[in-house]
Amino acid sequence: MTDDREAFAARAEPLRRELLAHCYRMLGSPDEAEDAVQETYLRAWRAYPRFEERASLRVWMYRIATNACLDAVEQRDRRPLPSGDVLLDVAWLRPIPDALVTPESSDPAVVVAGRASLRLALVAGLQYLPPRQRAVLILREVLGFPAAEVADMLGSSVAGVKSLLQRARARLEEVAPSEDDDDLAEPGEPAGRALLEQYIAAFERADVGILERALRTDASLELLPARTWFAGKATCVPYLRTVVGGPGDWRMTPTRMNGQPAALVWYRGAPMGAAVLDVTVTGIRRIAVFGHPELVTP
Repeated sequence: MTDDREAFAARAEPLRRELLAHCYRMLGSPDEAEDAVQETYLRAWRAYPRFEERASLRVWMYRIATNACLDAVEQRDRRPLPSGDVLLDVAWLRPIPDALVTPESSDPAVVVAGRASLRLALVAGLQYLPPRQRAVLILREVLGFPAAEVADMLGSSVAGVKSLLQRARARLEEVAPSEDDDDLAEPGEPAGRALLEQYIAAFERADVGILERALRTDASLELLPARTWFAGKATCVPYLRTVVGGPGDWRMTPTRMNGQPAALVWYRGAPMGAAVLDVTVTGIRRIAVFGHPELVTP
């Protein structure tokens, strides 16, 4: 028995990062995702002596993780909160650091794909889907599991999985429509970092003009967990002028969260939370500010 569980630990531990990313997509909260991963490993550790290798260990672990997430969803009562045309309107949604979930790969394409599947707007959109539709969409479209394996994970049929996927695609298109405009394309790493540096400089120097030049005309600003949001540069900038304060009031450290440029934020020495930017080749399109000090000092 001890040997079996030691073998399980050696085989299963390399999957922890990707399982955390999966649970985060399902739940939209890093803390809840961590809890789901812990529950996954506990369930798997207990069941491993009965694991018969009928499927790969990875498939088996994803089955357990998905069902742990579905159980977690059933135990909470939450609904999206409307905030106009801004997608980040799930008030309890929180960002997750790239360092925890970005694929460990030397292939840049793999890293880019992993980041794209964790973007805040996508994760927020996923929360609108019924839990089983959400699970099928993630397992099929993001992770690429065959329909038969997904059916086995969910105790369903292939036909049932295909039906759930079709409905999930249609619903996600309603709440998070695809954006094909060339102006909405994400810039390369240096350009994205430059926009983040402008955002940070605007606050640390108390010069909103720097940020105004970096914002798109259709930029939006959302403050979470409050329901406060602003749409359009003409609306965002006047608000920003009221909060920028004086030089040195704000301190920010650049980072990446959800595959996007982000900043950890302090105000007059006190931890405040994080800001996550949605950047395009023509400037900053969306700023999501999360007022959760624990994001700075976990």
